[in-house]
Amino acid sequence: MSGATPEEVRERRQRRRISWGLPPVWVRRLLIAPAIVLLAFAWMPTALWLGIIVAGAVAWALPGRVRILRIIFMMGLYLMWDAVALVWMFALWIVSGFGWKIRSERFEYEHYVLAGAMLKSLFRWSRRILRLEIVLEDANVDEIAKGRPLIVVSRHAGPADSFIIVKSLINDFEREPAIVLKDTLQWDPAIDVLLNRLPTRFVSSRRKRKPGAPGGAASVGELAAGLEANDALLIFPEGGNATPKRRERRIAQLRAGGHEELAARAEAMPHVMPPHAGGVLSAMDKSPEAAVVVLAHTGLERLSTVRDIWRELPVDKRIVIKGWVSEPDEIPEGRAAREAWLYDWWARVDTWIDAHQPPAEDADAVEAAKKA
Repeated sequence: MSGATPEEVRERRQRRRISWGLPPVWVRRLLIAPAIVLLAFAWMPTALWLGIIVAGAVAWALPGRVRILRIIFMMGLYLMWDAVALVWMFALWIVSGFGWKIRSERFEYEHYVLAGAMLKSLFRWSRRILRLEIVLEDANVDEIAKGRPLIVVSRHAGPADSFIIVKSLINDFEREPAIVLKDTLQWDPAIDVLLNRLPTRFVSSRRKRKPGAPGGAASVGELAAGLEANDALLIFPEGGNATPKRRERRIAQLRAGGHEELAARAEAMPHVMPPHAGGVLSAMDKSPEAAVVVLAHTGLERLSTVRDIWRELPVDKRIVIKGWVSEPDEIPEGRAAREAWLYDWWARVDTWIDAHQPPAEDADAVEAAKKA
């Protein structure tokens, strides 16, 4: 050590330790403190997502209900799903010339690709975590109204049934759906941005509708008038998820309006609500070349409220979708005849649902699981 004494060596080492010790105040205030804050904000979401991933892995691997872990994972997944969709759509907005061509056919197609991919990923995880199985019964995908638009008339029962049908239309039938939905769905940012760039009409209830704003039937007619060969107009003529109270209210409205015969027919259909015919008839008038596909599905009827969803987790549902095709030449002329025709189809839907209720042993198993 160049002839240095032991005391000098110790002093040099001490100086080196001091020089790498406490940094100056300005370093601590301007660099270290903000770095700690940024690290905390970066670590917190990282730790949260690690927890969500672990919750998903445990919920998937373990038998039993583990409700809270399934909810944590699905909420985190949906949040990420929304965020990815928003980023994807922001990129499309930039590529379209900062919105200049966002309404063009090319970018409409790109948004349908986005919707199909996002719904496919969402239901892939739903199958694993919520144990959902989706089955298309007797669906001849390649033969349904080739080269012509579709008017898809579906029952409405259970959460996310509209997502399931849209996913099937895009990914299985290779159709581009146009949809009429309640305006409250625009609270979801990804749904708001996506569907406002696609052929969609959001409608409000009569009480909240602005003066001069089109109602449901007029909105359906506007969409139907612009249907092209690979389009599918999706309508839920019941107007909302089927519940006993809504069904009773709708039957009372029919009676109050002097439609005693239709009210009696509705009472004979316990699994569905009486359909509002206006939107369906408007669509058929505006797109007379379209084939009408009537959809029934079963598997989500027990999930009407948040309490129902919590009680049933994991959902463990087999969702079966059944469709029937009615060609234009099979549809009668005149409003009264077409309204009766729609009720005939709804009676068929009700009969099919009745035949596809869970077997008694499954119901017993569900009740046993609820008490577990």
